[in-house]
Amino acid sequence: MARVAFLVGEMFEDAEFRVPFERLKGAGHDVTVVGLEAGKRIEGKKHKEQVVIGRAIRDVTDDEFDALVIPGGYSPDHLRVDSGVVDFTRHMVQADKPVAAVCHAGSLLVEAGVVEDRTVTSWPSIRTDLINAGAHWVDQEVVEDGPLITSRKPADLTAFSDAILRQLAGEVPERISPMFAGEIESAEPPLQ
Repeated sequence: MARVAFLVGEMFEDAEFRVPFERLKGAGHDVTVVGLEAGKRIEGKKHKEQVVIGRAIRDVTDDEFDALVIPGGYSPDHLRVDSGVVDFTRHMVQADKPVAAVCHAGSLLVEAGVVEDRTVTSWPSIRTDLINAGAHWVDQEVVEDGPLITSRKPADLTAFSDAILRQLAGEVPERISPMFAGEIESAEPPLQ
């Protein structure tokens, strides 16, 4: 059983929280919702799902967790202005623990300074931000660059959750070599 932090703020993408949360909990993992204020009830952006923050970011350390999941929506943008959130995210990535970010959550990875020379995917609107931060961006439902897991959107949540569960079971792939990253299908449409 792994200890997994879900980093969630206001206006999270409902399915991007619920689907991996339920899959990990259903697999027997110890899942904790971490946010800015313990006990605060926050709301999803689309279906207005309600989640209560279990622990405040100021009261947790990266040593307490084996993995981190960051749902998208507007939540990552709200969270990335908090230095504790940014430091926690950076430390989890630097410790080579599975860190899974979906959709707009890549913006928090940019803020944490952990995407340089990494192959990632995301919602298309933050593609340029990731590239400008030194990442190699590709258009795939899930990308596993070592323990860094990224996905694009709610439609990718099955593959995203499967990747998290595989890594929690100890199946962490090798880092994607920058020389081979170009062989992964890119999002660039062919010129016509």
